[in-house]
Amino acid sequence: MEFIATDFPGLFNLQPRVFEDPRGYFFESYNQKVFDEAGMPGDWVQDNQSSSVYGVIRGLHYQLNPFAQAKLIRVLQGKILDVVVDLREGSPTYLNSYSLELSSENKYQLLIPRGFAHGFSVLSEQAIVLYKCDHYYHKNAEAGIIYNDPTLAIDWKIPPGKEIISDKDALLPKLGAHQSNFSFQQ
Repeated sequence: MEFIATDFPGLFNLQPRVFEDPRGYFFESYNQKVFDEAGMPGDWVQDNQSSSVYGVIRGLHYQLNPFAQAKLIRVLQGKILDVVVDLREGSPTYLNSYSLELSSENKYQLLIPRGFAHGFSVLSEQAIVLYKCDHYYHKNAEAGIIYNDPTLAIDWKIPPGKEIISDKDALLPKLGAHQSNFSFQQ
């Protein structure tokens, strides 16, 4: 497993070593020892899986402290644009967004530290997304930012009018009206 640092402190693109032959492929998607040796977080307590169709945009979601979650995102089927926004006050990338295409073909994963809002758009006919969390879900700690916030100006790679947004996500606040209690720790 290769851990590729991004310009965002603590945010890593993980690229597994894939073994292919005429039968198919094999790769190790997670190994606690490898994470420990690389100094990465990895005390995962909950796995979540979603299935979505083309045009779905989920997010931008996060949980407030003390229930904030680090996440390890990967795609089992299809392709998504995975997007994060750094909400850690004092971070050199504070309020900036980062995106990466994750797919069942490239097998990339995104390791997201606590203090980031997270979302994704589905770029294939269907996508099945699996992600690990290092803290349990707490409904009262839910927070988010509207996907089409004009300040963030995220290109979700979905044509206008083709977006599929949940009623709940459509009501999320804009940046500046959002709740946040994260601070950057080096």
